[in-house]
Amino acid sequence: MQHYDLIIIGGGPIGLACGLEAQSAGLNYVILEKGCLVNSLYNYPANMTFFSTSDRLEIGDVPFVSNNAKPTRSEALEYYRRVAIHRKLHIKLFESVEQISRTNQENDEINYTLKTNKAEYQAQHIIIATGFYDIPYLMNVPGEDLPKVTHYYEEPHFYALQKVAVVGANNSAVDAALETWRKGAEVTMIIRQSEIGSRVKYWAKPDIENRIKEGTIKAYFNSEVAAVRQDEIDIKTPEGIVTIQNDYVIAMTGYQPNLDFLRKIGITLSNDEVLKPTYDEETQETNLPNVYLAGVICGGMNTHSLFIENSRIHAVKILQKITGKEIHQPNY
Repeated sequence: MQHYDLIIIGGGPIGLACGLEAQSAGLNYVILEKGCLVNSLYNYPANMTFFSTSDRLEIGDVPFVSNNAKPTRSEALEYYRRVAIHRKLHIKLFESVEQISRTNQENDEINYTLKTNKAEYQAQHIIIATGFYDIPYLMNVPGEDLPKVTHYYEEPHFYALQKVAVVGANNSAVDAALETWRKGAEVTMIIRQSEIGSRVKYWAKPDIENRIKEGTIKAYFNSEVAAVRQDEIDIKTPEGIVTIQNDYVIAMTGYQPNLDFLRKIGITLSNDEVLKPTYDEETQETNLPNVYLAGVICGGMNTHSLFIENSRIHAVKILQKITGKEIHQPNY
């Protein structure tokens, strides 16, 4: 069994930031990622543009240079890949953590045993930086399990000349609607609210609103999908059920963190709908000694409160707590 000073669960930007700080502190560490490098970013739409500027996505004082002020997904993948390779970060990919248990030593030193789908490890400290992009919110309607329904949108060409329903009204839904429409899809948006989401990127919001106003993209507001069938869908609208012809459903209904995993290992959550994990905001340490949270997982179900740009500092806080030393803080 391999023993580490620190194991970091999650190989996204914040997990990599934690790895960089651990490396600088001289710790024996490893990053365990259940998918590919920066797996969540990899699953973003192919043509996605970040809302943040490139400097706000930098980690470990490594410059992020992009062609435009707002970097693209491909530029971000290149940047984080370059950081991981150039800094020789110790990362094990496609290895998911399945179980964590505490094992106290005779000298009362705290240790944890981690079991993955490939191996078993021990560590004195654990950082959980697992993000929230793995578990989609389901519509919970008949037919949602049909192959024509997806909760992850990749790129628009596949939907050319097809009748496409896009569910949702925030950034991912707006991007999917505009991109597929521009590639020749007949697009219908199904929106639970009365308007396009207020957090939609400022350059996309007037675009989608104008397309809806002119009728080139059809939108049902205050509505939701009631059922999905092979060639059509039912939409529950304020006027009643409307049935339309349909080839594909892109359900951009949002995603949620794996809070069950936190519960399973003993981290307590708040008793309200936010389900915010218990942790010290000065050190990021949870109610489990030597177990820390970093990144968007800290917000519980409030996944819009933390991003790469305001979570990078978590790595510094945690490593200061682990080492007991003041750490140079990057220009965050």
